[in-house]
Amino acid sequence: MNKTNIIVTVGPSSNTKEMLKELVLSGVSAFRFNLNYVDHDFCRDVINKIRDIDDELGTASSIMFDTIGPDVKTGKFSSGKVIYPEGVKIRIYNSPIVGDETKLFIDYYDLIDGVMCNSLIKLNNGRVVLNVVDKGSDYLLCEVLVGGEVVDNSSVHLEDVNLPFLSDKDREDILFADEIGADFLCLSLVGCTEDVLDVNDLLIELGNDHLSIISKIEKESAVNEIDDIIRVSDGVMITRGDLGVDIPIERIPGIQKMVINKCHYANKISIVATEVLSSMEDSLVPTRAEVSDIANAVIDGVDAIMLSLETMNGHYPVQAVDVMKKVIITTEEGINYNELLDMSLRSDSGDVTGNLAYSVSLLALKLDCKCIIAPTMSGFTARKMSRFRPICPIIALSPDVNTVKSLKLYYGVYPVLINELKSLDDIVGKSREIAFKYFDLATPDKLIITGGYPFSKTKHTNFIKVEEI
Repeated sequence: MNKTNIIVTVGPSSNTKEMLKELVLSGVSAFRFNLNYVDHDFCRDVINKIRDIDDELGTASSIMFDTIGPDVKTGKFSSGKVIYPEGVKIRIYNSPIVGDETKLFIDYYDLIDGVMCNSLIKLNNGRVVLNVVDKGSDYLLCEVLVGGEVVDNSSVHLEDVNLPFLSDKDREDILFADEIGADFLCLSLVGCTEDVLDVNDLLIELGNDHLSIISKIEKESAVNEIDDIIRVSDGVMITRGDLGVDIPIERIPGIQKMVINKCHYANKISIVATEVLSSMEDSLVPTRAEVSDIANAVIDGVDAIMLSLETMNGHYPVQAVDVMKKVIITTEEGINYNELLDMSLRSDSGDVTGNLAYSVSLLALKLDCKCIIAPTMSGFTARKMSRFRPICPIIALSPDVNTVKSLKLYYGVYPVLINELKSLDDIVGKSREIAFKYFDLATPDKLIITGGYPFSKTKHTNFIKVEEI
């Protein structure tokens, strides 16, 4: 079993019921919908398919939505794309036109007054860089500093321009996520804690206490406020593509490690994304650098790794997941769990559940246990256990489907939906049954059962039981 979770982005390559079923069976933890590229009808259709598959297989897949955020894009081009050579001058308009080799449209209403001369405009994830040299009444005159290709609806990064965080489109998308019962909401282009709190206020208004907020780190301002952003979020996604537009790319590996560590200390979800297996969009074989990239994220203790274009538009979505899973499992075999346990202990708050979670993780390591079974109503026990990175998987048993789905991205946690347990004998019996289902157990294998009892009333972990087969 892989402890580091896998997220896939759904698109034209992965929206059939047959493909979705293969992805569920391959161990995907969450299905992500990037609302930059798919509409509500597409999402509703695919989510219904996923839920049909879950009913058939007895699984509970998590659903993740990406908001668009304060995003700016180019318009369309006469040929669908254009190449701007270095050194040429082009005009940028904020009224709709069809772009070509001399001009283009950017959908920012305050373009002329809001963008200063000598500031930079980056297109297509920073691959093309323009410098504003002059202004007209309805256009900016720009020189191409770094030439390259720009396609329809390419991303635009405007230097020193602050946009409102929540657009009308984002509000509509959040309302849709609430309506359809999504589990994770990824906020694009978060700049500060106020951005996250605005969305949290909206969820409170909706009465939604289930939807977990994942803040995407794509701007330098977010890196500068990372501690506060982690504090007000349920998790953080390091989106290396957009982040590499806003800051020098050589800083990204260090920022990735720093953010993963901070999330680990705070017991919040950490996710690494962008160009994880990009060569597998068109090839069955990944590059060695991509394999090392995945392994390094696993060694750093990331909770989940996300595939984007590989499963959205790529030719080999299932194979990409299989490759990632193999790399994760192989890398996890070499992790120093003693070191992870000590690191987690040094930063723990020392509450009752924390101390018991540490004790369980230490016992699992010393006794070489096959698994930890954690019956839970709210998921608190399993989340706390995940923080200590035990050597064996944590099987979280819960009768609440929302709890099961909310635990899907925590390191080492395998949430399983069960009927309500009414006695300690029920808990022990069901735990043994689940353990035999998921593991090849034999004498004298051991497993640990831990949780709160009475099951439906106790709010913290209060018992540990070692079961020997």
